[in-house]
Amino acid sequence: MKKSLLTLAIFVVTPFGFASGPIDGKVYGKANLSVVSQDFGTYDEWALNSNASRLGIKGKTEIYQGLEIVYQAEYEVCIDSGDCKGQTFKQRNTFAGIKGGFGMVWAGKHDTPTKLSQKKIDLFNDLEGDMKNTFEGENRLSNVIGYNSPTINGFTASVAMIPAEGEDVDQDGQNDTSLNDGMSYSISYSKDKMYLAISGDQDIDKQDLIRLVGQYQIDALKLGVMYQQNEDNLGTKDESGYFASAAYTLDKNITLKAQYGAIEDDVDGDEEQTLSLGADYKLAKNTKLFAFYTDNTDSKVGSSDDDFSAIGIGMEHKF
Repeated sequence: MKKSLLTLAIFVVTPFGFASGPIDGKVYGKANLSVVSQDFGTYDEWALNSNASRLGIKGKTEIYQGLEIVYQAEYEVCIDSGDCKGQTFKQRNTFAGIKGGFGMVWAGKHDTPTKLSQKKIDLFNDLEGDMKNTFEGENRLSNVIGYNSPTINGFTASVAMIPAEGEDVDQDGQNDTSLNDGMSYSISYSKDKMYLAISGDQDIDKQDLIRLVGQYQIDALKLGVMYQQNEDNLGTKDESGYFASAAYTLDKNITLKAQYGAIEDDVDGDEEQTLSLGADYKLAKNTKLFAFYTDNTDSKVGSSDDDFSAIGIGMEHKF
């Protein structure tokens, strides 16, 4: 029995770590845990959080010269409790595609081009200060068919279409059957230490949206800014807002971070704000300690503000 189990273990592990020939894949992941004191306004609590910890496999297989099959299967692993909203493994970006000199065509479950266009200006991604808690447009969708162009003179374009498969994707009250019931796109430009992007959604998560992003690094200082407008297809929301971040590296191990964002609804005057401050300390190439403070405010006309704040420490290890 023990020999059978050992043989099975070798069979499972070998393709991922030791295979030779046309298979080129690797197992990767990230463990991110934080201990957080959270204040919800009416009560407060301590929590141990697993912040989008994940496990995945990705790779490529050359089928002709200059033409590859690419693949990725990635899942969130909630290492604090083992329960990812009722699932042991919660699917993240998972896709298969064909890549060549023409770019890449792919299909699966994936972040939209609009979400990816913000690059890494969100310095507190996956934590309580994540911009998704304030801004629309941070979507990961199922049944996506996408295309990423090759980089030409610093320019790259991406487009993703979402067939409805008989569902009400744009939530207009009708079950849709066309190939493109929702669309997301981005066009970006990178040169040296500068990054610029324009992106948008049409009928994604009830929203029509446009986003402008810029990032620039000046020596040890990296600055990021975003402007966004979005409105829902029910006429109940028409928002515009901005987001800015700054990261300063004191030395090769310590990075100080700050970001602020605000968005206002022109329909009812409601406003949301987010502020985060923090620091990272690099223990090794793939390991860091971090500390942060976040304050999120939801201001509604005619009622008291809905406040949330959090202060925490944590560790991240990538493998």
